[in-house]
Amino acid sequence: MSNDILEKIISISGKPGLYKLISQTRNMVIAESILDKKRISTNMVQQINILSKIKVYGLEKEFMLIEVFEKIFRYESGKIARLIPKSGNKELEAYFFEVFEDYDEDRVYPSHIKKIIQWYNLLLEKGILKFEVEKSSLDN
Repeated sequence: MSNDILEKIISISGKPGLYKLISQTRNMVIAESILDKKRISTNMVQQINILSKIKVYGLEKEFMLIEVFEKIFRYESGKIARLIPKSGNKELEAYFFEVFEDYDEDRVYPSHIKKIIQWYNLLLEKGILKFEVEKSSLDN
């Protein structure tokens, strides 16, 4: 799947959830919540992360976030993650290792895993993430 679908999806520090980038000036961003469609404006002082630019540390190389989402999608056979993001650190790490065994445990923290699972679930529930489901995954 192309990383393009995440090109307009952002996270804003201090704000829960994810947002769709509507407009951007030199000093300000206007975004719409993916959850409730409410629009907000924020100045560029707040840290804004575009999901298509986020990489996750692997043992050998860095992986684009969309690749990690696809690994979760395949592992979950196209469903939301079975592990709730509020699980304990050990559970989060064990789950992530099952999904993405090449991740760098020293540089990917449980707080990162929690966010990745939250974002994956939200994007999947809202129909933003779309991957091809393999036939064998549907039979299980």
